[in-house]
Amino acid sequence: MVTAGEGGTGAPAPPARPPDATAPRQRTATPARTPDATAPRQRAATPAPVPSSTTPTQDAGAATGLGSSLAYLLSRAERSVNRGLSAALAAEEVSVEQWRILQALADGRGHSMGDLAEAALMPHPTLTKAVDRLVERAVVYRGHDPADRRKVAVFLADRGSDLLARLEAGIAEHHRAILTTYGSARTEQLMHDLELLVRSLDG
Repeated sequence: MVTAGEGGTGAPAPPARPPDATAPRQRTATPARTPDATAPRQRAATPAPVPSSTTPTQDAGAATGLGSSLAYLLSRAERSVNRGLSAALAAEEVSVEQWRILQALADGRGHSMGDLAEAALMPHPTLTKAVDRLVERAVVYRGHDPADRRKVAVFLADRGSDLLARLEAGIAEHHRAILTTYGSARTEQLMHDLELLVRSLDG
């Protein structure tokens, strides 16, 4: 007979204790949440617009191509003005160039062909033909230059003075149309500025 504590293993080991269902369980770490692609994104703040050094008016009015050429703009303006002037002179069958010649001679003094070419803005060959036509109409005539009788000058005849008088009404109406369209003050300023431009360029 074997007694307790003598050479044996003693009483059998108690069975293992089952887990207590009431004991608190250790929480498993929750993985980081992946952003929902369907969720609305927060809009980034829109930076304030930086003021432009060039105003819209300047951009809109920037001249390009032929419009950037002063010579071209002056030529266009001359053509537009002369279109109305030609209509005013048409009743007397006078061209713009012939009218310039008559106006240059209206001071009552004889002028050389060189002076007339400069005053009428015409090359000499064209001026010669224009004067010939006016001579045929007996509105101008050629004679000796009072300052130098060796030279020929052109004079305004009485019929030429009468012709200019008849043209005055149409020319005045043409000028009034420009004033109405462009404005009296602006027209006067433009004429003044153009005169200054001519003097500056001609030296």
